[in-house]
Amino acid sequence: MGKGSIKLIANNKKAYHDYFILEKYEAGIALAGTEVKSLRMGKCSLKESFIRIEKGELFIYGMHISPYEKGNIFNKDPLRVRKLLVHRSEINKMMGKIAQKGYTIVPLQIYFKGSLVKVEIALAQGKKLYDKREDIAKKDQRREAEKEFKVKNLYH
Repeated sequence: MGKGSIKLIANNKKAYHDYFILEKYEAGIALAGTEVKSLRMGKCSLKESFIRIEKGELFIYGMHISPYEKGNIFNKDPLRVRKLLVHRSEINKMMGKIAQKGYTIVPLQIYFKGSLVKVEIALAQGKKLYDKREDIAKKDQRREAEKEFKVKNLYH
C-alpha cells in the first residue's frame, strides 16, 4: 500500500439518506494499537455513530470497533468515545455552522490513508421526511428508466 493510497474500512450510507451533506472534512482519530489492528481486518461499524463538539474538541460516539482477537487485556471498550483530530480553524468553522438550527456533524466513512486511519466527517443538515420521500421517488424513477433502457436494448 502506497503512502497516499486509500483503503475504505467502513462507510455510513445512512448519513446520505438522513442528511444533506454540505461540507466534508478529513479528520485523524486517536486510537489504541489493538483498535488499529482490528480496523486492518475491517472490523468497524459507523452505523449508530455521531459526532459532538465538547470544549472545542471533536469526539465520535457510538463507533464500534470489534475487539482484536489476539489483544486480550489490551483491548479497549468497542464503543468507547474517541477523539477526532482536526485543525482548530476547521473546528471553529463547524462550531459557527452548528450554532445555526438544523446543522450537525456526521461521520461518513473511515479509511486508511497510507498507514494512517482517517475519518471523513461532514457538516450536514437533517432531511425532513418529505425530502427522504423525494429521494426515494428519484431513485425509483432512475431504476425504472434503467429497466426500460435495458428492455429496449434487448429487442434492438
